[in-house]
Amino acid sequence: MVAEFDTGQIICTAVATGRTHDFKLLKRSRLPFVCSQLCLADRGYQGFAKLHAGACTPTKKPRKQPLSQDEKQHNRALARLRVRVEHVIRRFKIFRIFSGRYRNRRKRFGLRLNLIAGLLNCELAHAS
Repeated sequence: MVAEFDTGQIICTAVATGRTHDFKLLKRSRLPFVCSQLCLADRGYQGFAKLHAGACTPTKKPRKQPLSQDEKQHNRALARLRVRVEHVIRRFKIFRIFSGRYRNRRKRFGLRLNLIAGLLNCELAHAS
């Protein structure tokens, strides 16, 4: 799922069959990213900086070594920005599509996900 930072609108969604990591799904989707575009991601997207110059991921702590103060500040600043994305994910979880196991037809999951995204975008447009 890709969401716009300022408005919180969902730009696009991608789904895969079975258990697939988010980063693998991102690579398969081949979304066009503009070089000047800033992409905020969590720790699961550590290799994203190699694919996109504007990717910003938190720094992982090395084994048996603490993070430096600069790295901690970077991670906190990134977490403050990523809160908006987490709020978009929360809005999806209200519809219970991400919060538990999906027990309906697998072929319809992408359709339902896009419909919920449309509903949430429509709700944001009328609230503004």
